[in-house]
Amino acid sequence: MLKIIKFAIYIIVMTTCAMQTSSCTHNDNIVSVSAPEFEKEIKSDSVQLVDVRTPQEYAEGHIDGALNINMQSDDFKDMAQRNLSKDSTVLVYCRSGRRSLDAAEILTSLGYKVVNLKGGIIEWKEVGLPVVSEQEN
Repeated sequence: MLKIIKFAIYIIVMTTCAMQTSSCTHNDNIVSVSAPEFEKEIKSDSVQLVDVRTPQEYAEGHIDGALNINMQSDDFKDMAQRNLSKDSTVLVYCRSGRRSLDAAEILTSLGYKVVNLKGGIIEWKEVGLPVVSEQEN
């Protein structure tokens, strides 16, 4: 049953991207979506939200519920494999979308299903979506 749900979510994302090319892009096996679409994905069951920025950037403000795995860390792959399940889609973001796209490529090569936030947390904030800081947690 869980596999059917995951497959259905994947089909919905792919269909959405096909219909709304301005809000979604597809790079090999990586889906990049707009901030509103990313927010919808976060609300889905069994997804993992990952902020791939530095711990300092994360502390300044991040999407609520995000796990911080620093893309620039030498042990990024190890940290991802220790903390993420391949049974759930991984939602990744960074500041502007570049690092998270790199992280998405790495995670995809490790066997994860990944959705990237196009435009990063900059785009997220620009459309008025909320962030939390370490002081608020």
